[in-house]
Amino acid sequence: MITRATLLQQSCHHQEQALSPEALGESLAALPDWVVEHGKLVRTFSFKDYHQTIRFVNAIASVVHQQDHHPVLVVSYNRCIVRMNTHSVNGGLSENDFICAAKFDDVYQHEFS
Repeated sequence: MITRATLLQQSCHHQEQALSPEALGESLAALPDWVVEHGKLVRTFSFKDYHQTIRFVNAIASVVHQQDHHPVLVVSYNRCIVRMNTHSVNGGLSENDFICAAKFDDVYQHEFS
């Protein structure tokens, strides 16, 4: 069973296969704030102002660097939209997307909630 805790304990590694529909469903259940839109894993994080938004972007930048898995970030005054997929699985979703999503959620929960 995939849980947020198990995802947080993992690190990204090279992926060659997208998640199966069953694994995708389990992963989404573990991270209920995330959705799949147009084949990408997506979440909008909300903040009180631009400074907090940029602090979040900088905080997850270290996660991105450590995991070597790079999302698309759309930054505005009081929110950051994160979109991820895995290029090595032909733009599908892999375990790496969910590992990073769990780590981003952890940053948000501990520093911004």
